[in-house]
Amino acid sequence: MKTTSKHNLLYFFILNLFFTLCTYGQHNKTTLIVDQKIDQILKEKRRINSGLFLNEAYKIQIFYGNSEDSKKKLNEFKKEFNELDGTIIFNSPNYKVWVGNFKSRIEVEKALTDIQKKYPNALIIKPSNQ
Repeated sequence: MKTTSKHNLLYFFILNLFFTLCTYGQHNKTTLIVDQKIDQILKEKRRINSGLFLNEAYKIQIFYGNSEDSKKKLNEFKKEFNELDGTIIFNSPNYKVWVGNFKSRIEVEKALTDIQKKYPNALIIKPSNQ
């Protein structure tokens, strides 16, 4: 009985050694295929974001409130003032609709007079680059 248990133990170790030699861990070969359009989109996004919050740029805030109302106001604004760009900024607890990207105070004040006809609560802001 001792010889069969020794043989079983020996077979178990040989079999275990065989399986550990045949199995491998993770291979370090990783192939990542990226579409060129993604790189173009990322470059465009970086370009837009870099110009969004310049210290010398002025913007006009036309609305602040909840998410749905701010989306409606932005769409309404884009239909009427299609030459100005706009964005929604989240500043807890409200969403703010900022429009325009004016380099001088005179430009923003001219635009503000036109915008205040439709949005009387519009105001000039100068976002900081924080």
